[in-house]
Amino acid sequence: MDARDELIQRSIPFLREVKDMTPNAEMERWLNDKYGEESSLYQDLACLIKIGVEEGWAANQEVDGPNYRRSRIWEPSPETFHFSITAVYMNSNDAKRFRDDHDDEVLRGQFHGHPYGELNLVVPLNKGAELKGLQGWQGPGWTAPDPGSRHYPEVRGGAVIALFYLPAGRISYDFDPPS
Repeated sequence: MDARDELIQRSIPFLREVKDMTPNAEMERWLNDKYGEESSLYQDLACLIKIGVEEGWAANQEVDGPNYRRSRIWEPSPETFHFSITAVYMNSNDAKRFRDDHDDEVLRGQFHGHPYGELNLVVPLNKGAELKGLQGWQGPGWTAPDPGSRHYPEVRGGAVIALFYLPAGRISYDFDPPS
């Protein structure tokens, strides 16, 4: 079994467990308590998605240059309880970064919405790198944006891989960003 298939197979028991839960702040706390950085699930998935980026089958399609890439690894299917599996690579050391209100250098991705929410496994590639979730900045661990939420993905402190699970594969870029 190659690393891509292993990642999908390793995800299935997790998706079976969360398939009837609703992404939100409470679920995010639960994910970080139960499947945080020290858990075998987190460690296995983090290792496999790093291999995927190195081998070129994960986060291999440029969205806005080499420091903002993503790819769909698995389409929603009965096998994954109708979750899709996607990887995003973002690196705030990109020339397109900006300084936020706290003077951090941030790379901002495409504004989008989550009709049914999202579960993000956050895998920093640099010490201190973080992904901004709806509850604030997250290093190694999870974010769980609510159904109906909209945001810009943002990364600071270096490079991050986000392995995300979308209920029904739903994500929408059909929203105007806030002015």
